[in-house]
Amino acid sequence: MSKLPLSYYQQEDVVFLARDLIGKKLCTCINGEFTAGIITETEAYRGWGDRACHAHSGRRTPRTEIMYQNGGVAYMYLCYGIHHLFNIITNKDESADAVLVRAIEPTDGIDTMLRRRNMDEIKPRLSSGPGSMSKSLGLELIHYGEPLDGEMIWVEKVSEKLHSDKIIATTRIGIDYAGEDALLPWRFYKADSAFVSKR
Repeated sequence: MSKLPLSYYQQEDVVFLARDLIGKKLCTCINGEFTAGIITETEAYRGWGDRACHAHSGRRTPRTEIMYQNGGVAYMYLCYGIHHLFNIITNKDESADAVLVRAIEPTDGIDTMLRRRNMDEIKPRLSSGPGSMSKSLGLELIHYGEPLDGEMIWVEKVSEKLHSDKIIATTRIGIDYAGEDALLPWRFYKADSAFVSKR
């Protein structure tokens, strides 16, 4: 196991990190059940200058307060009152940058993932889309603020880094309200994976 250190998440360029996380392994150990998968889809959100970001222009609420911490903690929030979405806070204190992890390709604990998702067999919808991905890994609001260098949630390096032509850059999903920022190519996905929410 080669767990990424907190210093990795504290790099300044959230767009670089969103792309670099593609191909790395996201792991959880929830209630003693280990599950993991290769990250296949992410989106970058830049705190101060990005109208799609929850912390745009320094907006602070009880929900977004975690975004102003040093990178390397989990930002969980509820979308549409249903889906738990998992984000990685990046950069340094007060920057409010984050990477939304949208999908993984399951590698470990698949039986546990299937049970959590009430599915009988592996299909892309098991862990494609941020809500499905969080549910498959057991991630919920109670994991808000969880450090990513602990024993509950972490990311591991893999033996081979993806070549740049294996990663597609495109616009983010569901942020039409963000005006020109909705056109930024800050969503990344693994070109040859079936476990991607939308191509």
